Amino acid sequence: MNSVRLHKAHSLLLTSLTTAAALWSPQAFALSCDDIMNMVSVNVPENIIVMTVKDSGEQFTNDEVRCLTERGAPAGVIKQAKSMTASEPEVGPTVGPAETKSSALDEEDDAIGSRVDRTKPKTLADEGEGSDADEPEKLREAVKQYRAKKPLAASLLLFELIEAGNTDPKHETKIDYYMARSLESLEMWHTSQYHYMKVVKKGPQDPYFNYALPKLVKIARYTGDDTELSRIVTKIPTDAFPSGAQSEMFYLLGVQAFEEDDLSKARKFFGQVSTKSPLFLKSEYFRGVIYNQQNKLKSAVRSFRDVYRAEAEVTNDPRYLKEVEEVKDLALINVARIYYGIDRYDEAGNYYELVNRESSYWAQSVFEHGWANFMQNNLNDTLGQLLTVRSGFFKDDEFLPEQPILRALTYFNLCEYNRVEKLLLGFEQNYRPLLAEMQDFTTQYASEEGKKLADQAWDTYFGPEKKTQSLLPKSLFNKILRNQELNGLVRHLEVMDQETALIGRQQERWADAMTPYLSKILEKDRERYKRRAGLLLLKEMVRQSNKLADLMTQSEIIRFEVVDAQRVDYAYKSQNAEIGDALDTVNIDFATAVEFIYWPFNGEFWKDELGYYHYTEQGSCK
Repeated sequence: MNSVRLHKAHSLLLTSLTTAAALWSPQAFALSCDDIMNMVSVNVPENIIVMTVKDSGEQFTNDEVRCLTERGAPAGVIKQAKSMTASEPEVGPTVGPAETKSSALDEEDDAIGSRVDRTKPKTLADEGEGSDADEPEKLREAVKQYRAKKPLAASLLLFELIEAGNTDPKHETKIDYYMARSLESLEMWHTSQYHYMKVVKKGPQDPYFNYALPKLVKIARYTGDDTELSRIVTKIPTDAFPSGAQSEMFYLLGVQAFEEDDLSKARKFFGQVSTKSPLFLKSEYFRGVIYNQQNKLKSAVRSFRDVYRAEAEVTNDPRYLKEVEEVKDLALINVARIYYGIDRYDEAGNYYELVNRESSYWAQSVFEHGWANFMQNNLNDTLGQLLTVRSGFFKDDEFLPEQPILRALTYFNLCEYNRVEKLLLGFEQNYRPLLAEMQDFTTQYASEEGKKLADQAWDTYFGPEKKTQSLLPKSLFNKILRNQELNGLVRHLEVMDQETALIGRQQERWADAMTPYLSKILEKDRERYKRRAGLLLLKEMVRQSNKLADLMTQSEIIRFEVVDAQRVDYAYKSQNAEIGDALDTVNIDFATAVEFIYWPFNGEFWKDELGYYHYTEQGSCK
C-alpha cells in the first residue's frame, strides 16, 4: 500500500477535554453518617459537605445526627443535618382515582397506593423512632438491632415476622422498609430494591414512601438500571415525588414520553431535571435531539453546545465521569451531523475533530468525518480516515459494515473500477453469513409466543451455555450493548449473581434461614430481567440486520454501476487512444505543505498515528 502516507502536524493535534479532579459530587442521593464522615476524612471543605448534605434531600434521624456529633463532624455540617431531621414529615398527597386504575406490568401488580387506607393520614416519627403501642416486640427489637449497625440480626428478626405471616397489615410497610435498609447495609442491592419497591407501591400517603423512593433511585444509580423505576414512574403523581428522587423521576418521564413520540411533553419533563443532578447533561442532550427532530436546528445546536461546554461535577466516581465524557462526545457528533445534513461539510468536519481521541465514539466520528470529506471530493482524506477505522485497534470495539461501502464509493469516484468490484465482492462474502445468522436468530422469536421465550434468546449469546459456533463478531455485541437500557440490565444481572454468592458467605445460622427466601426473589427476578434483556437484544439485532441487508442492496447497486461505468470508459478509450499515451508521459510532482512531515506507511499500525493517514491516489479518471 505504497500510495498511503502518514502526516502529522501540530495544528491538527486535538486538545483532550480535561476534567477537574476532586473528591465528591453533590448528588440527590441519600447520605449516611458514614458517607459524610468519609468526606471529612479526605479533607473535603466544610462548605462543600454542607452543600452536599443540603442537596441530597436526605431526611436524617436523631441517631444519625448523634453519630455525626460523636465522630467530630464540622459544626456547620451538624447544623445542616439537624435542620433536615425527619421528625413528623408531611404526608404526601393521596393518589387520586385516576392514578389507582393502573394495569399490571410484567408479572407483578404495579399499582401504586392500591392497598393504602387513604382515610387515615399517618406520620412517621424520626424514621421509625417511637412505635405504635401494639407494635410487635420483635419489630421493635429488629429496628434496635439495625440502628446498632447489626443488619444480620435485624434482617433475621424481620424475616421471622414475614414468615409468620400474622403481622397486622399496618406494620407491613415498616417491616419491608427496615428489611430493605438491613439488606442494603449488607450490599445485597437487588433484594433490598425488592423490599423498597414493596414500600413504594403503598403509595405517597404511606409514611415510609418519601424514604423508600430516594433509596430506589440510589440503587438504580449503582446498578445503572432503572427498570423498576420505569415501571412505576407514571403511576405516581408528579407533585408526590420526594426531593431526593425528583430529577430521576422527571428524567424517566421524559424518556418514556420521548419513546412514545410525545416530544413536547418529553422536552417539558427533561426541563424539570435539576441542574445539580447527574442526569442534567443527559436531559439537555435529549432536548437537543428533540429540537433536531422538530427541525429547530439552531435550538438543537445550542443545546448540544451547552452539553459540550458544561463542566463536569466534582466527583471521584469514574462511572459518572465516563458518562459525562460520552454524552459530551455524542453532543459533538450530533452537531456535526446537523451541519452535514445541511451540506455544510467543512463545519461538520470541525466538530468531528473535536471528539476526544480516547472516546469510545472516536472511531465512529472518524468514519463519519470520512463521509464529510467524501462529499467534498476530498477522496484521499476519506481513504486515510477509513484506514484508521480498519486498523486492528478497533477490531473488537467497532462494528462498521458501512466502511467497505464508503471505501468502494471512494474508489468508484477515482475510477478504480476493478478495486471497487473486489471490495464489494469481499464485503458480500464476509457479511452475508453474519446477516443470515442474525435473521435466523431473530425469526425464531418474532411471534408473540416467541417473545415469551426471550430469556432463552438472551442465553443463546450471553448464558452459561452460550452459542460457541457463532459467526457474529465481538464488535457487533459491543455495539448492541451501547444501548444504555440493555447495558444497565446486564450490569444488574451481574449484581444479582454477586449477591447470590454473597448470601452464601454469611453466618451459618443467618444463611440457613434466609437463603431460600432471598434466592427465590433473585431467581424470579433474574428470569424477568433476562427476558427483558432478551427482548432488547432481539430489537437491536433486528435493527443491525436490517441495516446490513440495506448495505447488501447498496453493494449490488454499486456493482451494477461499476459495470456500466466500465462500459463507458472502455468505449471512450477505444475512441481516444492517443489521450492515454499522452498522459502516461506526464510526470506529476505532488507538493506538500511545509508544516507537515510525510513518511510512507509500511502496513504497521501505531496508536499515535491513528487519524493522520493520508492517501496520494491519483485515480484513473483520464
